[in-house]
Amino acid sequence: MASRQFATFEVADQLFGVEVDTVQEVLSYNEYTPVPGAPPAVGGLFNLRGQVIAAVDLRVQLGLARQALQGPVMNVILRGDGEPVSLLVDRIGEVVDLEDEAFEPPPDTLSGPTRELVTGTFKMDGRLMLALDVNQAVDTYRATT
Repeated sequence: MASRQFATFEVADQLFGVEVDTVQEVLSYNEYTPVPGAPPAVGGLFNLRGQVIAAVDLRVQLGLARQALQGPVMNVILRGDGEPVSLLVDRIGEVVDLEDEAFEPPPDTLSGPTRELVTGTFKMDGRLMLALDVNQAVDTYRATT
C-alpha cells in the first residue's frame, strides 16, 4: 500500500495537513515587519538566518479574522518554486503517515475560500484532516483577483 507523510497543524480548530516534502521547517517566531500595501493575507516579513520570509496568514486565506501577531506565532515554512514562504497557523500538530486509499475528495459541505485551498481529506482518529494545496494557500492574490 502506498502512503504519504503529512505535517499537520490547526487553524480555528480545523485540522490541516501538507505533504512533508513541501515543508522546510516549523518554528515559533514573534517579530514581524508589516508590509504597507501588501494583500491582506500577508501578515508581514521576518528574517530567518539572513533570509527574508513572507508570512501568509492562513486564517485570512480561509476567510477568517486576521491572527494577532503578538507574542510567538507558529509558522510552517514551505518550500516553493521560488523563495520559502511561511504559513501562520494556530497550532502545530504531528507528522502522520496516511494511506493513499484513505484519500477522499473534499466534501460537498466544504464551501467558500476553504474549498479552494483543499485538495482532499483523510479521516484520522475521529477527525477530518484537510489536505492543503500549498500553491493556493500561499497565493495572496487569489482572493483579490
